[in-house]
Amino acid sequence: QVQLVESGGGMVQAGDSLRLACTASNSRGSINAMAWYRQAPGKQRHLVASLASNHDKYYIDSVKGRFTLSRGIGFNTIVLQMNNLKSEDTAVYYCAGTPNLFINEATRPSYWGQGTQVTVSS
Repeated sequence: QVQLVESGGGMVQAGDSLRLACTASNSRGSINAMAWYRQAPGKQRHLVASLASNHDKYYIDSVKGRFTLSRGIGFNTIVLQMNNLKSEDTAVYYCAGTPNLFINEATRPSYWGQGTQVTVSS
């Protein structure tokens, strides 16, 4: 059974940085692309950044230049470095994985983590 476990959320002030990590277990052959989504209070969950199987990266416009997605140690770990955080980044962040080769806004990932809270105070 595939499991995604996130870590690294917290409460910071605007302008600070946070690093989120996600590790997939039992994912061999089940996950080719991974991504981070977020859901702010009262809003729908949406894609933030994704890493394709060919290492291509995608970011939504609002985080370009501030967030960096990379692979951690091991194929099954991704890291989201979030710099210059803003209050509008406040949300629950979810890690997701799919057997698909990439993730875009139309993708419905097969696997989800439990979520980690990021709160940015202005």
